[in-house]
Amino acid sequence: MELYIGNKNYSSWSLRPWLLLEKHKLKFQEVKLDLGTKDFYDAIKAVSPTTKVPTLIDDGLVVWESLAICEYINETYLSGEAWPHNNTLRAQARSLSAEMHSGFNALRSAMPMNVRAKRDIVFTESLEKDIRRIEQIFAEQFCQFGGWLFGDWSIVDAMYAPVLLRFQSYGVTLNDEAKGYVKHALDCPALQKWCAMAACEQEIVACNEVGAPASL
Repeated sequence: MELYIGNKNYSSWSLRPWLLLEKHKLKFQEVKLDLGTKDFYDAIKAVSPTTKVPTLIDDGLVVWESLAICEYINETYLSGEAWPHNNTLRAQARSLSAEMHSGFNALRSAMPMNVRAKRDIVFTESLEKDIRRIEQIFAEQFCQFGGWLFGDWSIVDAMYAPVLLRFQSYGVTLNDEAKGYVKHALDCPALQKWCAMAACEQEIVACNEVGAPASL
């Protein structure tokens, strides 16, 4: 099983299936490509119809989208363990995952994932709206479960993991309940492993270097 990913410092979509594989200690070969380079496009166009990462190759099968990769891994290797067992909770977890997958465009644009950075940015009304919705999700789920979004770690936690890193990079202020979830999730060894490797990368993707250096 091969997982093609982008730079760990920047590639939020790559992080999600990587976390699922790492959390469950599944064996896979990581193929890291430097975003925005000629070598990236030369390599990825040979394996992905969309020329994007992440892309998973498993015994000849190609899966080229983050949530689809997570679903495939869950069904093929985890016997469904990566979603809540309860039907109601599973539907809610999938709804929150889909909301992250298709929404929060202002946040994605204004706060690209940049693990190494600490930056100051302008918080627009649309950005604040996205942040407050995520804050609501984190707070409500933490109040109900006191840890991961649905008690046990699941795909929905992987889907929101890049947001935790964005909030950390751009100094986002949250209420105490939402901060409880963020702290719990940032303590995850798998996520810390990703961040440690991101910190060692040297490549720069200029379009993701937004904002000014954070003031002390």
